[in-house]
Amino acid sequence: MIVLVLTWLGIGCWLVCFWWMHRISSRQDSMLRELHEMTERIQKLSESEHELIREVHPQVGEIREHVETVKEAVSPEKD
Repeated sequence: MIVLVLTWLGIGCWLVCFWWMHRISSRQDSMLRELHEMTERIQKLSESEHELIREVHPQVGEIREHVETVKEAVSPEKD
């Protein structure tokens, strides 16, 4: 009788263990999905940022040239 009770107790413990591991695994899967979605959003934002920088970069160079020209024109050392 004791062997039968211990056998059923062992089976019950295994079932609880498998259920617990499945629950942990499900949480990990959902967390990984969220992280994957987050990294995709960050990557899209980063690509957009790089595109904006590429558009602005030539303009920055032109602005620097104009600033240098204005600086030379208004500098007191020119006299």
